[in-house]
Amino acid sequence: MQPFDHLTLMQFLWAALSILGFSIRANLKGCKILFLALGGGLQWALYLIILYFSGSMLFSVFGATILVCIYAEVVARALRMPVSVFVICVIIPLVPGRTLYYAMQAYIAGNSAAASEHGYKLILISGTIAMAIALVSSVTNIVYRLINRF
Repeated sequence: MQPFDHLTLMQFLWAALSILGFSIRANLKGCKILFLALGGGLQWALYLIILYFSGSMLFSVFGATILVCIYAEVVARALRMPVSVFVICVIIPLVPGRTLYYAMQAYIAGNSAAASEHGYKLILISGTIAMAIALVSSVTNIVYRLINRF
C-alpha cells in the first residue's frame, strides 16, 4: 500500500460520507456538513499517510488528531460554529470502536488476557486522542488570549 493510492482515496471518501451522514443525523444544516465531511475524511487520510511513513499507530493517531483539530478550530470559527461540535464530529473515524468490541467480546468469553490486551490498546488510543484535542485547544486558547491582549 502506498500513501497516495486509490485505496487511500476510497477510504477518504468513505470516511467523508460517514461523517456526512452523521452530520445530517445530528441535524446540522447548510454548508457546515460539507466542511465536517471534509474534516472527517481528511483525518482518516492523514492517519493512513502518517501510519505509512511512521509505522506507529499511536503517533499516527496523535498527528492526525492534531492536524484535524487545527483544521476544526480554523473552520469552526470561520463558520461561526461551536468548535466542540466540529471537533466531536470530525474525530469519529478514529474512535476505537472495533477495539472496544473485541475487548468486550473477550471479556464475555472469559479470555481475560485478550480482554486486557484490547482494553490496554483502547485506553492508549482514547488517551492519545484526548491529549491531542486538549493540546490544540490549550494552544489555541493561549494564542487567542495573546492576540486579544495586544
